[in-house]
Amino acid sequence: MTDAPRDLSLHDEAPPRLEGQNRLRLIGICFTAFFLAIAGQVTHLTLFPKQDEGPLRPITEAPLPRPDIVDRNGVLLATDVAVASIFADPSKIIDIDEAVELLTATMPDVDAKELRRKLTTAKRFAWIKRQVSPEERDAVYNLGIPGVSYVNERRRVYPQGRLSSHVVGYVDLDTKGIAGIEKYLDDQGALYTASLAEPAEHKTQPAQMSIDIRVQAALIDEIGQAITKFKAIAGGGIVMNINTGEVLSLVSLPDFNPNQEKKNFSKDQQNRMTSGVYELGSVVKAVTFAMALDYGTATLESRYDARFPLVLGSARINDFHAQRRVLTLPEVFTNSSNIGTAKMALEVGTVRHQEFLRRVGLFQKLQTELPEAAKPLLPRRWSKLATATAAFGHGFAVQPLQGAAVVAGLLNGGHLLTPTFLRRNEEEAMAMATTVVKSSTSEVLRYLFRLNATEGSASKADVIGYRVGGKTGTAEKVVAGRYSKEKRLASFIGAFPMDNPKYLVLVMLDEPKAIPGTYGFATSGWNAVPTAGKIIERIAPMLDVEPVFTPEDLQKLAKLEEQEKKKKQN
Repeated sequence: MTDAPRDLSLHDEAPPRLEGQNRLRLIGICFTAFFLAIAGQVTHLTLFPKQDEGPLRPITEAPLPRPDIVDRNGVLLATDVAVASIFADPSKIIDIDEAVELLTATMPDVDAKELRRKLTTAKRFAWIKRQVSPEERDAVYNLGIPGVSYVNERRRVYPQGRLSSHVVGYVDLDTKGIAGIEKYLDDQGALYTASLAEPAEHKTQPAQMSIDIRVQAALIDEIGQAITKFKAIAGGGIVMNINTGEVLSLVSLPDFNPNQEKKNFSKDQQNRMTSGVYELGSVVKAVTFAMALDYGTATLESRYDARFPLVLGSARINDFHAQRRVLTLPEVFTNSSNIGTAKMALEVGTVRHQEFLRRVGLFQKLQTELPEAAKPLLPRRWSKLATATAAFGHGFAVQPLQGAAVVAGLLNGGHLLTPTFLRRNEEEAMAMATTVVKSSTSEVLRYLFRLNATEGSASKADVIGYRVGGKTGTAEKVVAGRYSKEKRLASFIGAFPMDNPKYLVLVMLDEPKAIPGTYGFATSGWNAVPTAGKIIERIAPMLDVEPVFTPEDLQKLAKLEEQEKKKKQN
């Protein structure tokens, strides 16, 4: 007997009353969860306020400071000041149009189109303006724009402005050294002696330079006046302690202002004293004389036939002020005879000539603390003709600072020193010096330098009482691959006091012109030499060099006073 089928629909369906209770229970659970979520969020926001609501909070951490840079007497040349920079997190900007309008109204120099581009980027960070004033910082922050705030930074400032621009150099917006001593400090890793664990008031020790800002001011003033007076396109100068190699002053004009915001400097504003190479002309004859004297192929009694041009193959070497007679060695120097100097080098010989130039460093690039340094330009083939022409500075170009350093080594007793822009004493300098000539050679060269100031082409640099000596040089410039008869580089290297020389002065003028009073001449003796005389007259008292007056000096002073009286009367 089979069972009857069951009516499952009647037994499995939940009673209506039970189904309603389940629905109410589910709705209650959902409402409870919803209100708990809201309460939790309110509690979280109350206890832990959201940081990205409204304007970003300012970032107060700033990079550790660069050391101050001071001159040899402690005068401040470069330092850090606290500044703020405005930035944005574009992802937090609610209304870009409003933000652009408000920010450009507050900072009119901000380009609206560029700002809009930055704020529409997908990046989380964008600079709006670097290194703003405190007033701009506060004004922007008070706008309350979500996603916009500032960060504390440091700005490098140069209290002396363009006065020391080429030697001190400058940094970029992130205070990274770009040129001069600023870059040297970065390269040496000498910047951040502080650490994050040290107190915030930590101050790095200043970097003390060899530069004397008083001498620098005098040099830049006189070089600037000379450029204007002689209508030169550029100029430069160096003052160096020949016993320590310290550079007390280096000037290159045109210069630049390291404080200007956009440092897009032109090629004309480069440091010509180290980053350029020039034919210094007859200034190089001092090296040739020292070489011949030191090798013993020449003495003060030596004579050189300068009656006719020196012929080497198809080349003819002439004198600018031809004497057309036999010259003594001192006369070759004071008359700056190319013929006599070339013959002097040929007597030494090509091989030994090159050896001597290597000995004094003229075959290598001079490298100092300044990163801007150029290699010498040497003859491609060192032939007999190359020896003859290089002897008087033709076809042979070096950094002006390098030329000054070599001459300083020849005058200080024969001790070649690498120039420095940082302070060092004589004992430290001599410990690293290289002896390049005998002391007797140096003594004869000092005599010739002094003789050239009393009887030769450097007479306009002979400041009464300071026993100046020097060597002039006028070189034709290379234009389009050829030497130009119209464009010249005039230079002078001198020292004082010559009986016991302490300081060397170099003056260089690029393309000086003849003016009324120079009788149609634009050579060194008429422009660079008198400029050097004015410089020495100004800086000698600053450097504690006391004048010594001979009876002849006193007579000259009396004549000058008489001339001044007559001028006043007229």
